Amino acid sequence: MKLPGRLQRAGLVGALLFLAASLTPSLIPREAFLQGVLSGVSLSLGYAAGVFARWLWNYLEFPTGSPRTGQVVFAVTAGIGLATAAISIWSWASWQNSLRDLMGMSPLDGIRWLLAALAALTVFVALILFARLFVSVQRFIAIRLLRYIPRRVSSVIATVLGAWLFWVVVQGSIFSWLMRTADDTYATLDRVAGVAIEQPSDTWKTGSGESLIDWEKIGRTGREYVTGGPTRSDLAAYGLVDAMEPIRVYVGLRSADTAEARAELALRELIRVGAFERSVLVVAVPTGTGWLDPSAVNSLEYLHAGDVATVAMQYSYLASWMSLFFEPGYGAKSARALFAAVYDHWSSLPRDARPRLYQFGLSLGALSSERATNLYEVLEDPLNGALWAGPPFASTIWRAVTNSRAADSPPWLPRFGDGSIVRFTAQENTLATFDEEWGAVRVVYLQYASDPIVFFEPTMFFRRPAWMNAPRGPDISPALRWYPVVTALQIGVDVMVAAEVPRGFGHNYAASNYIDGWIAVTEPPGWDAASLAELKRTFARLEER
Repeated sequence: MKLPGRLQRAGLVGALLFLAASLTPSLIPREAFLQGVLSGVSLSLGYAAGVFARWLWNYLEFPTGSPRTGQVVFAVTAGIGLATAAISIWSWASWQNSLRDLMGMSPLDGIRWLLAALAALTVFVALILFARLFVSVQRFIAIRLLRYIPRRVSSVIATVLGAWLFWVVVQGSIFSWLMRTADDTYATLDRVAGVAIEQPSDTWKTGSGESLIDWEKIGRTGREYVTGGPTRSDLAAYGLVDAMEPIRVYVGLRSADTAEARAELALRELIRVGAFERSVLVVAVPTGTGWLDPSAVNSLEYLHAGDVATVAMQYSYLASWMSLFFEPGYGAKSARALFAAVYDHWSSLPRDARPRLYQFGLSLGALSSERATNLYEVLEDPLNGALWAGPPFASTIWRAVTNSRAADSPPWLPRFGDGSIVRFTAQENTLATFDEEWGAVRVVYLQYASDPIVFFEPTMFFRRPAWMNAPRGPDISPALRWYPVVTALQIGVDVMVAAEVPRGFGHNYAASNYIDGWIAVTEPPGWDAASLAELKRTFARLEER
């Protein structure tokens, strides 16, 4: 019943079916190497599923028939698996190119499947060898336990002990080493990269000689942030009357030892530069690496002619998707400390002599920004609103609102209540489609249907997600189908490359959509439809560079 090399027939049939499913399109176009890794993992899981199904059949003592019958069953099922896999391999490039065409990306050339095949085979062999190592360890433990306890009991205990041992080695040693290495690498990059950026000479800028925040400790993303964006001259040249120099305060992870100390430092810097004298104050939570999307902040500064102060605080060096899967609450403590410090000072000011207060976050920053405060803490003196872009699937408030949406609205564009507090938008602006007026607090979620960071669901391993039902988002491939286990793997891989697509798709949010969100949340004066359209065109040209 086994093929040479001890590969079981049932396992090979499962491997072929999982391989075919892994080649179908998902939310983000995949390059050949990444496709190969995904297919290699899928092959391994399919093989394991086939072996397990065969074992379960025998264990339950279902009839197996004669050897001849087994050969016929294998021939038929293997033929179906081979045909399905062949069709998927043949269609892979066209499936990927249809998705790339939808997003305005150049097509893949025809030879890329060779790289994908090599990567898939390598991963498959490595995982099979790893599995066989586990079986050898399990048998070694079981044989020694067999001297003292019954055979099946020893087998179960050996399996548990083997799994625990492998988990300790992988999670406690290999995985921890990989995470430490990644963190050290990003930390080194944060210190070294950006050193060529000139320190601000204006005394009121963060990082200047008069600043409370050390330029050397602000980090790469902080340096890029505080020195980037439009100046007062840029805003005036655009035709914005009475333009002001935007205020940007940023505290790096190395600026102080604790989140509370960094938050206090940020507050003191805000006070020093006169941030509480501006019309708009935004507490922004960056992504995992400390990055803030320039399109989001720059567009706000244009809309308010620079009469804006923004404060942000770095909490990690790791990419957002790493923290999202393994430490989803990583930035919440930092976000709470910063918001509490700013809010306490802001709420102590006279209501007619303080700026309007908003929150902003993208990706992991949106999740952390959600967790920065509790409704009951600000109920007596609420902030004015929030713009959260690409909220990750682990965002609890987003999840609760989405699950409570109107029955006739899709999960990728929910309608919640009467729209007086929370509204959703995507590529097409839908923020003005409610009859009810905005309330005192305005919250806008900006999300694209093709964003896997938003729409990954752990339950996809065994259940079709609701966002795949009709009507689907305009940026989702019609060929996308749900397959148990494999679709969850596909979307999980998509999460890692979600931003590597053109603006307006996946996790790469366009300035025009940020503008729609900021207009709804902050109501900047002096803009009509024509001027907003021109501003969007201006930012679109900048994003193409």
